[in-house]
Amino acid sequence: MPELTEEEHAIVGVVADFVDREVRPVARDLEHANTYPEHLIDRMKELGVFGLAVPEPYGEVAVSKRCYVLVTEELARGWMSLAGAFGGHTVVSHLIAVFGTEEQKRRYLPRMATGELRATMALTEPSGGSDLQAITTTARRDGDHYVVNGAKIWITNARRAGLIALLCKTDPEASPRHRGISILLVEPGPGLTVSRDLPKLGYKGVESCELAFDDHRAPLGALLGGVEGKGFAQMMRGLEVGRIQVAARALGVGRAALEDSLRYAQEREAFGRPIWQHQSIGNYLADMATRLQAARLLTLDAADRLDGGERCDLEAGMAKLYASEAAMRIALDAVRIHGAAGYSTEFDVERYFRDAPLMIVGEGTNEIQRNVIVRQLIDRHRLR
Repeated sequence: MPELTEEEHAIVGVVADFVDREVRPVARDLEHANTYPEHLIDRMKELGVFGLAVPEPYGEVAVSKRCYVLVTEELARGWMSLAGAFGGHTVVSHLIAVFGTEEQKRRYLPRMATGELRATMALTEPSGGSDLQAITTTARRDGDHYVVNGAKIWITNARRAGLIALLCKTDPEASPRHRGISILLVEPGPGLTVSRDLPKLGYKGVESCELAFDDHRAPLGALLGGVEGKGFAQMMRGLEVGRIQVAARALGVGRAALEDSLRYAQEREAFGRPIWQHQSIGNYLADMATRLQAARLLTLDAADRLDGGERCDLEAGMAKLYASEAAMRIALDAVRIHGAAGYSTEFDVERYFRDAPLMIVGEGTNEIQRNVIVRQLIDRHRLR
């Protein structure tokens, strides 16, 4: 199993210290007020977090996906919204680094590495989510531009992103449908409107928005990789990173819930002894820790495969599926352990319980993950 380099160990340590010193003391108040964490985002820029997926010579340090997982886990341990604030950004960094033209890499990656330019993905549409081949947003060639029309929904950081990786149809009549799908690297401008922020159960602080494209004009050079019809395959590769990132967010939420529960179970007494000594509570803690460790190993395995250049849609799907379900169960068990305190907004446990469901539905619902997993299992074990 690959190990972190000395530099990567230091990076994870710096982020963990940032979380303990600067994030956890303020996260509850910011989250309850649904306040955008401008200062914390600026600190993440200073720490180089936004450049972790940008390779040299465009960025100063591109870490392994294993390190990326552990950094994401630390941020989500402090406040899951912070991990979300750079999640889509790093997927777009990966897409440009792997598939972008040299001009696209030079134009975007150096500024993305510093966080000066922040990016997001635009996949989901109001009329459909997980069936990406059914998207209706179109980009029609008109001279030296594409004219874009359509709508996207649930776009994180949409008001603050200077670059949007837009999944759209450049050939709506193509058969099969995926051959007509492309990715445009869209910048804000006339014809692109952020129409509203969507209200959410959890995942507060960072905005999730609807986007409307009404004859928005993007230059032909905005086409990722310069060749039409490659966008579906490109995005599927990008979502391998995205699903690993969502799994890592789940690790952070699950770890925070477990650590709070371990602390509370030693401090709280019932019938003359700490509650962890009561078998029902002890069993919860044992199961929580076991699920978290299993989720972490699945996620690190997927990250290592991606680093090794292997296809990992099966492994990333498994990691996202298991880690998100584990986080949801761990968060619920944390509420049980805390009793009435777990239902109080004066404790962080209720936030974990509200944040955890996002990972079940984000980057493809878990029902879709099971479909991905079984297709890959059959492909890898097909009868001759």
